[in-house]
Amino acid sequence: MKYVIIIPDGAADYPLKELEGKTAFEAANKPHTDKMARAGRVGTVATTPDGMPCGSDVCSMSLLGYDPMVYHTGRAPLEAQALGIELGENDWIFRVNFVTVIDGLMQDHSAGHISEIEAAGLLKDFKEVFNVEDMVLHQGVSYRNIMVDKSGTRDWSKLISIPPHDIPGEEMRLNLPVGTPNAGVLQQMIADSQVFFESHEINLTRKEMGELPATHVWPWGQGTRPNMPSFKEKYGLKGAMITAVDLLAGISSFIGWDRLDVPGQTSYHDNNYAASGEYAIKAIDDYDIVCVHIEAPDEASHSADAHTKVAAIEAMDQHVVGPILKALEEKYPGDYRVLYLPDHYTRVETRKHDATPVPFAMFGRGVVSSVERLMTEAEANASDLQIEYGHELMEFFIKSGLKQ
Repeated sequence: MKYVIIIPDGAADYPLKELEGKTAFEAANKPHTDKMARAGRVGTVATTPDGMPCGSDVCSMSLLGYDPMVYHTGRAPLEAQALGIELGENDWIFRVNFVTVIDGLMQDHSAGHISEIEAAGLLKDFKEVFNVEDMVLHQGVSYRNIMVDKSGTRDWSKLISIPPHDIPGEEMRLNLPVGTPNAGVLQQMIADSQVFFESHEINLTRKEMGELPATHVWPWGQGTRPNMPSFKEKYGLKGAMITAVDLLAGISSFIGWDRLDVPGQTSYHDNNYAASGEYAIKAIDDYDIVCVHIEAPDEASHSADAHTKVAAIEAMDQHVVGPILKALEEKYPGDYRVLYLPDHYTRVETRKHDATPVPFAMFGRGVVSSVERLMTEAEANASDLQIEYGHELMEFFIKSGLKQ
């Protein structure tokens, strides 16, 4: 039995005027996805537990079968793991974005999707002036970086930090890290970065080219190293992850999955969708369960770009969903299952995540329904299959309807 999970990150949404009152799922031409949905089961699943933030760290952990209320210790440790950063038991790890703040308002959580080369240059130079004892900065991917507090003495457990993608257009000063005396260290870091970056040559060049500058660093997502049982121990399956995002790769590492290196993977719509599909098909022979995660719909939503969101869903259907379904039926006829779902809503209108239960479609051996439904939010909400606890979906996907 083979299992494939396909995650169009942040693809769920509410109806949009830009799409004539449709959601991106409703507007997209996705024949393979809808064919799968009609032949299988469609429902909703709540991937954000009550009281927890609606972020890809929480939601992805949930849909991969791990209760965030038990295993989630913070977002940053997951990304640090993917980067191969050695983490001690007493270390506190932070995600550090390059962001753009204009007239005191958070303009962009990614500094205009700053390139990796530019981000590396900025971080290298900033590290020379950032001299807080035992706090170490590590380069990540594009605007995403990691900071590790190795002091073992600073307590960050009460810190309140806000993801920059949750506050587009809001005042920076009202969203600074607070909640502990140590927060002053981070507030000073943010203030120092503003002064340092203002005249940096990389930012001056970006401005000349009409691109957003990286005006500040923004620390958030703090946490400590989690302790998670492997997927093999928990579900008995050997898994692999295809993703351009270190967060998903980090979760995969903690649960014992391999991350597959796919050429041309990015977090945006310039992603090599065809390669994602091709490498997933190759991996199916070697793994029991393969997950393909595509970040593009989420980034389009954060940019308030409804049409690119639709295009990303369509590209996934053409280059990922269709080829995978064809290959499964040819190589493992009648002996496979596919699960298709976003980790959370990301609303184009607000540019923010939303904790509304997401739609999912499940197809394959033993999956039957008396009602044909499309893969849309409305069709999923009309279904009688509503899973209240997101981490329970994995066992349902793997075992439901099969003779044990």
